[in-house]
Amino acid sequence: MRLLKYLILMTISASLLTSACQPALTESAPTQSLPTLAPLPILTETPEPTPTILPTPTPLPLVPNFSHIVIIIFENKEFGTVIGNGDMAYFNLLASSHTLLTQHYATTHPSLPNYISLIGGDTFGITDNCANFESCFINSPSLPDLIEASGRTWKTYQDDMPEPCYEGETSRYLRKHNPFIFFDPIRLDAERCQRSIVPLTQMDADIAANDLANFIFITPDICYSAHDCSLNLADEFLKEQMDKLFPALESTAEPYLIILTWDEGQGEHSCCGLPPSAGGRIATVLISPQAKENFQDATPYSHYSILKTISEAWGLPYLGHAADLETSLITAPWR
Repeated sequence: MRLLKYLILMTISASLLTSACQPALTESAPTQSLPTLAPLPILTETPEPTPTILPTPTPLPLVPNFSHIVIIIFENKEFGTVIGNGDMAYFNLLASSHTLLTQHYATTHPSLPNYISLIGGDTFGITDNCANFESCFINSPSLPDLIEASGRTWKTYQDDMPEPCYEGETSRYLRKHNPFIFFDPIRLDAERCQRSIVPLTQMDADIAANDLANFIFITPDICYSAHDCSLNLADEFLKEQMDKLFPALESTAEPYLIILTWDEGQGEHSCCGLPPSAGGRIATVLISPQAKENFQDATPYSHYSILKTISEAWGLPYLGHAADLETSLITAPWR
């Protein structure tokens, strides 16, 4: 009995001790939230600014790309005979108003090899006017071949020539002033020869039809070239042709160049790779909207320089002596 009471008493005591050791249940304290931190920026290297790429400027051409180039050639007068001479008042007006080449020299004497050199780049061993026509045929390329290969056209107007591609002579039309007829690739191609070697009278019809070739070569007859007749008649011939050509070329609103020159002078002055005794000093005038006005160019030039300059304007290969380093390219007059 005592044992049972003792066990019950011990059980109650243990229960009370356990309760006393338990902490009192209280309301939980509110949880404090930690402040939210902004994410740190990711550090990277600052990119270099993209450089501005400027276009490379296109270099200006050495010679303008003319739509039309015209040569009018006279005969056998030295520079000092022409410049300042009142008998060539119109020529001198053009010379003072446009560009005058004051040191231009012909290739040689007499006439024919000078004409040949202007379109062939060489005299091809010709030393006279080839009265024996067949002895002076030239089987070589010439400026017209290169012009046609570039897609351009050419025509020579020969004063007093009786008919296209005429191989003979008359009292006023002389073959030695028509270099084109001596080149086999032109003369032996009948269609080509008939189309491009024509009398001067054809120019009026071509102007009326707005059908001027890209390259034009005008030769006056033996009188109007100043070979046999007075300078004032040559001057009148020049003005008559210019009065036709100026309006026709201006109306196209395209670049053009008119070259007034002489086949040879009366002396044997020389320059720029020519033989010591060459064809004399001649007066050459350049007329173009792209050329300077009231300008004189004292650079030494030869007939090969004219050929070289035409070739450069149209991107053609240089023929013969036009490729020589001594042959100056005409560059100073262009605007």
